[in-house]
Amino acid sequence: MEERARSSLTNGAILLEDLIASTNGKCNPIRHFYADELIIATNNFDQHRIIQDFPYHHGCVDELDDYPAVIRHVMYKGSFHDRPIIVKKFTGILREDEIRSHAIRDIVITTQMSNHKNVLKLTGCCLEFPIPALVHEYAANGALNDQGGACTCTYISPHRSSQDIRPTFIFLDHNFVPKFCNFSNSITIPPEQSHVGDGLKGTFDGYYDPEYLKSGSLTEKSDVYSFGVLLLVFLTGKGARLLDWARGSIIGYARQNAGTDGLREIVDRKILRERGGDRQARQIEAFLISSSIGMHT
Repeated sequence: MEERARSSLTNGAILLEDLIASTNGKCNPIRHFYADELIIATNNFDQHRIIQDFPYHHGCVDELDDYPAVIRHVMYKGSFHDRPIIVKKFTGILREDEIRSHAIRDIVITTQMSNHKNVLKLTGCCLEFPIPALVHEYAANGALNDQGGACTCTYISPHRSSQDIRPTFIFLDHNFVPKFCNFSNSITIPPEQSHVGDGLKGTFDGYYDPEYLKSGSLTEKSDVYSFGVLLLVFLTGKGARLLDWARGSIIGYARQNAGTDGLREIVDRKILRERGGDRQARQIEAFLISSSIGMHT
């Protein structure tokens, strides 16, 4: 119990400081869950309750086999007062304070974004574990995979880069409304600034803005690029990194085929089979042409 009390004080002080700094002192209240409540809710974090186990690597995806995940988040399905919830815990091989920083950043940003229709609502958090745990609303239809799916998601926020927009972090509720659920790598870009230097973070597997990879500086365009890649993944049903080694990326793949007969080969055929297929094909062609050009300017 003493360890839980120490964790609660340490985590609470850091969380409060970050909340005040990021909201100019105007922060929304966050419900606090006790550790025992989440242990009961998840049957002591039973492995059979895991709905997502995502590893974060720092480096190029081609090298991932040689390096363990530096951080990972594990999401569990739980039940609290007969209502389903999702409990998210962070672990990893980094120092405890670095992992804690990811978890607290996720809490702070998600709290601010929870009213957005495409963000998985944060119900509360637990500060009694050494690394804070997040409690989210339940998403009945689970997460998308790396090949995406039929989904409509709006651009989430100006002046903030999430740094990690990918299908894995998009959950679908009971009405199949997409909900983004990861802000642990987010950084705020002050309105008066065009970019923020944050160094290189994350797994560089096709979703990251090439300019960010070159300079280590984030802009609002960085998320726009990632969002464009995400849309291409949804359209093609293919992964972002490499559709063909010769083409190098999903951007090159789309650029090569946009405006040609290859369009029907790269677009997910389920989309083209829908009503209004020819009209949709023309719209998709226009999008592929504009996106492949815009992502190289």
